Amino acid sequence: MTDWLVDFHVHTAASFDCLCRPEAVLARARRRGLDRVAITDHDTWTAARTLAARAPEAVLVGAEVRTREGVDIIGLLLREPVAPGQPLRATCEAIREQGGVVVVPHPFDPRRGGAGPYLDTILDLIDAVEGHNARARPAANARARAWAVARRLPLTAGSDAHTLAEIGRGAVRLPPFEPTRASLLAALRRGALARTVHSGLWVHVGSTYAKFARRFHRPALDLPGAEGGER
Repeated sequence: MTDWLVDFHVHTAASFDCLCRPEAVLARARRRGLDRVAITDHDTWTAARTLAARAPEAVLVGAEVRTREGVDIIGLLLREPVAPGQPLRATCEAIREQGGVVVVPHPFDPRRGGAGPYLDTILDLIDAVEGHNARARPAANARARAWAVARRLPLTAGSDAHTLAEIGRGAVRLPPFEPTRASLLAALRRGALARTVHSGLWVHVGSTYAKFARRFHRPALDLPGAEGGER
């Protein structure tokens, strides 16, 4: 059976710093040759859930949740929302309790909610570490990979896309899996980082523009309730 190519970290206009319509994100992912894409909007799962209902063969339901400590945690395979602003451990536990997968994104990027200083306090709750984030500095990604490998934790990769052009710049090639915690983790342990492109600094212009644009005009989404929170 042919392996899948999956980008595990993608945003839509449900995030406060992105203007990409969910349907456009999915179309771009398909054009980029991705078999699955994890929609991980900031502090909301609404776009991910609705898009997954439309295209269950292509979308993983997730969210990138900001904790009380200012740390970002990704939950994958969510069945219910995870409230932002909770303590870090409580956030991870809320993901685990619903059968989700706890992923630490860009752990050594302190400018973007990296969990580096807290990793040892949640080691027992971490399922995987983002070994490549296309928006993170290469040195930060290398440090994340080394930390995870030393602890025998699986790696994910994601574009952290906030613009359509970024989608697919981080991806894992792994065996096909069912949308369950056990199946995804088993596949990740057999997977390998397949796309590790560094997006550079220019992409932050797009997300910064999105923040300002939304102060004056919040883009109308074609998904009910897909409005992201402010930070």
